[in-house]
Amino acid sequence: MLLSLIYLIAISAEAMTGALSAGRRRMDLFGVVIIACVTALGGGSLRDIVLGHYPLGWVKHPEYLGFTICAALIATWVARWMHHFRRTFLVLDGLGLIAFTLIGCAVAREGGHTAPIVLIAGMLTGAFGGVLRDVLCNEVPLIFQKELYAVITLLTGAAWLVLLELGMSLNAATLWCLCGGFLFRLLAIHFKWEMPKFVYRDEVH
Repeated sequence: MLLSLIYLIAISAEAMTGALSAGRRRMDLFGVVIIACVTALGGGSLRDIVLGHYPLGWVKHPEYLGFTICAALIATWVARWMHHFRRTFLVLDGLGLIAFTLIGCAVAREGGHTAPIVLIAGMLTGAFGGVLRDVLCNEVPLIFQKELYAVITLLTGAAWLVLLELGMSLNAATLWCLCGGFLFRLLAIHFKWEMPKFVYRDEVH
C-alpha cells in the first residue's frame, strides 16, 4: 500500500518533469503529454517488455496513464512558478527513483528471475524513463553525466535482496531500503557525488 501511494506520487512528479523538458524544447501539447508519459511510465514499460511481462503496467491499470496526463497538463499551467518548487521536485524524484526501483525488483523476483535480472529490472524501472525522456528531447541523458543515479538503483536493489536472504520480511526490507536508498540519493545530490568521468579528445597532430 505504501509503495502504491508513493508510486502514484512519483509518476505524477516524473510526468511533470517530463512536461517541463518538453516545454524547454517548445513542443506542442501532444508532445508534452507524450514526453510526460514516457518519463513516468517508460521505465516500467521497458522492464515489462524485457521480462515478457504482459499486459504492460499502464495497460493493466489505465488510471496510471490518466495520472500522468493530468500531471503533464497541470505542469503546463503552473510552469511559471515551478522554479520555486525545484527542491521539492528533486525530493519527489529521489523518492520516485527508489520506489520505482523496488517495484521493478519485486516484479522480477515474483517472476522467478535470478538476482542479476532482478537488479537490472529495478534499474530499468527506476532510471530509464529519464533516459528515454532525454533521448527524445535530444539531450545527453542526465544519469550518464550527473550525480549518482543508476548506481543507487543497483545498490538499493542489492540491499533489498540481501535483507530478504537474511530472513527479513518483505515489508520490512522494502521500508528499510526505501528509506536508505532515498537518503543515499539526497546525499548524492547535496554533495554532488558522481561516478568518475571518461574524457577523450581526438587530437590530430
